[in-house]
Amino acid sequence: MFDWRWDFAWEILPRLLMATVNTLIAAGAGYAIALVLGLVFALAQRTPYRPVTFVVRESVEFIRSTPLVLQIFFVFFVAPQFGIRLSPWASGMIAIGLHYAAYLSEVYRGGLESVPKGQWEACTALNLTPMQSYFRIIVPQALPPSIPGMGNYLVGIFKDTPMLSVIGVAELMHTANAIGAQSYRFLEPYTMVGVIFLLISLPTAWLIRIFDAWVRNKMGMN
Repeated sequence: MFDWRWDFAWEILPRLLMATVNTLIAAGAGYAIALVLGLVFALAQRTPYRPVTFVVRESVEFIRSTPLVLQIFFVFFVAPQFGIRLSPWASGMIAIGLHYAAYLSEVYRGGLESVPKGQWEACTALNLTPMQSYFRIIVPQALPPSIPGMGNYLVGIFKDTPMLSVIGVAELMHTANAIGAQSYRFLEPYTMVGVIFLLISLPTAWLIRIFDAWVRNKMGMN
């Protein structure tokens, strides 16, 4: 039987809103790491040095082929065995950043491969170094086609932050579970968490579409 209690919902709302801030911080920091590291992974797979390309490519495949929750567990519980001790927050953000960097590297790779070969020939004709060619000519053209994929993974990070609860990070689902365990009521906290995730994800997806259209318009790609 549906037994919703509005008084209880209003009582727990402040705790859930505080946890929402933690969720946004974790997702934002993890995504920032993924954006930078994903580009590094993508570029490292395009170097003429085969050993570097091989190691990075296999590392990306390994990260993509293992669950995020397992990676979070290893960063927090196994890394200290090798002298690397991190807080739950740092472990969670690093694990999320590494995990999504592997996926974003493939998004970047698709964007890089979409750049016409004539652009590379122009860089050679201008006697630009590889670094100058990438960051002044190629990457700016590769980013617009990558925006939809990058946006999808941003929304995905929001939905994956509940996995941080396995190491005690007080994000939304961790807080909802704690409230349920204390009050023996799970309907209100779980429902409210679902609504909060929708209120975050849907506007984010809409803003990404607007930003994508704006970038394409500015670059004359429409």
